[in-house]
Amino acid sequence: MRYSLVSRFKGTLLGGMLGENLVINDADKYGKSSSQFIKSIIPGAESLIKLGKLDVDEWLGLYQKEFIVLPENSGTKINVIFATIPVALFFHENPVKLRQNLLRVLKIGNDDPVIRDITLAIGYAIAQSLTEKLRPQTLIPQIISFIGETETLLPDKLLTVDNLLEQGAGLERLKAQLSKEEKLSYAVAVAFYCFLSTLEDFRLSVWRSFKLESTHSSIIAAITGALSGSYNSTVGIPANWQISLLSTDSAVDEERNLQQMLELADALGAVWSGVYNLDSHSNEFSESGFLMSNKSVPISVYAAPRVIRGD
Repeated sequence: MRYSLVSRFKGTLLGGMLGENLVINDADKYGKSSSQFIKSIIPGAESLIKLGKLDVDEWLGLYQKEFIVLPENSGTKINVIFATIPVALFFHENPVKLRQNLLRVLKIGNDDPVIRDITLAIGYAIAQSLTEKLRPQTLIPQIISFIGETETLLPDKLLTVDNLLEQGAGLERLKAQLSKEEKLSYAVAVAFYCFLSTLEDFRLSVWRSFKLESTHSSIIAAITGALSGSYNSTVGIPANWQISLLSTDSAVDEERNLQQMLELADALGAVWSGVYNLDSHSNEFSESGFLMSNKSVPISVYAAPRVIRGD
């Protein structure tokens, strides 16, 4: 493998967090605006780690009251989409199970078709990166096939992005030609453009998404960061970006968030592999809902699928 699976897990979660925080910090809202990415990721990831499987009823209990999806409330919709990322990590190796389980957890989004299509698109792309099958020339047609028949505008927007990428078009042409109708689909299409146009460069992908100055810039940057992080792993994330989080007025909180994302990724990778003894570490979940609040995750072994893990 080019990168270890756990480094891609970490890259996905850390990339999404860093992308979102880049925008929050620039807008001088830091400390006033909490991370929607982190808030959305934690409950579902901890449930998968604790149970070693997806329990949809527990997910509904964790998320449904907090993320009541209202029409035109793109903020709540993106919470639901972010919340499905741990499911994409956990079921990445099997496209059928991936699709089934992503659709199962979307009950928390009241089966909104836009949320559904975006979730499937992001989940499929992350899975392709984790299995090292992602090919930029074929990814978007594969995503459209994975989504299936739909009434949303996301497939058309992704096709526009695909055509612009083939032509080597820049950001200005993207902004001119990509319809802003169905705003959340627009934001996701832009994120795919930023990711695929600079596939091997996490820094440049996220930086371009950040420079778009869109009303959805934090969403675009978070999705770009998660997609690029899953492809390039933590190896591709600049160390100084991680360090920069710790030099803000909220450095203590950011260090905690950073450590938490890394611990969640470690534990998800271990549970996926089948090597994590959940009973012996059950006390690692504090009452506040944080994983391993006072110590590091004691994990040292990872296995390829079907070596340790029994399906």
